[in-house]
Amino acid sequence: MTKVRTTTLGVLLAAGSGSRFTAPSHKLLAPLRGSTVVAHSLSALQSAHLDGMLVVTGAADLSSALQGVPTVHNPQWASGQRSSVECALRYASEHSYGAVVIGLADQPFITPEAWRSLAESDAAIAVATYDGKRGNPVRLDASVWPLFFTSPGDPDSGARTLMHLHPELVREVACKGNSADIDTTEDLSKWT
Repeated sequence: MTKVRTTTLGVLLAAGSGSRFTAPSHKLLAPLRGSTVVAHSLSALQSAHLDGMLVVTGAADLSSALQGVPTVHNPQWASGQRSSVECALRYASEHSYGAVVIGLADQPFITPEAWRSLAESDAAIAVATYDGKRGNPVRLDASVWPLFFTSPGDPDSGARTLMHLHPELVREVACKGNSADIDTTEDLSKWT
């Protein structure tokens, strides 16, 4: 019997305000190694060549950095990351994807290989690990989307609550790279 290939949507969550980043521009538009933080994250996702991609936006105007990339605006961005994941899952469902791989736009060192490794997993929930520590991206098969919507949880927890409530569905995927995020100007200065 031949396994049916699942179509996978790669998603960058870029809706937060970046309130801990004290600089004139939003943290995602901050310069990093000749580009911007979000450009590095987006380039890795694009280079992974998944079946589709989406950026969930919110607080900041990222239109200049996201030209030509499908976006969904999360009007409830201030409520936390969970609402952005919900936007991504609704979009994926409306466009008949069978899985999503979700990463954070403020993690510019995730590699295309990490995105692909998660996309190729057949686990209901797959989570990237770096040196044995869980990070991003996270893959959610369509079979667990109803569980996500009905699971209680911290509005800022993304998929962590779902993984905690259903550990039997989770598979770790060892990845190379670095899941460091840029939350403060100090974080950025470590990499520039």
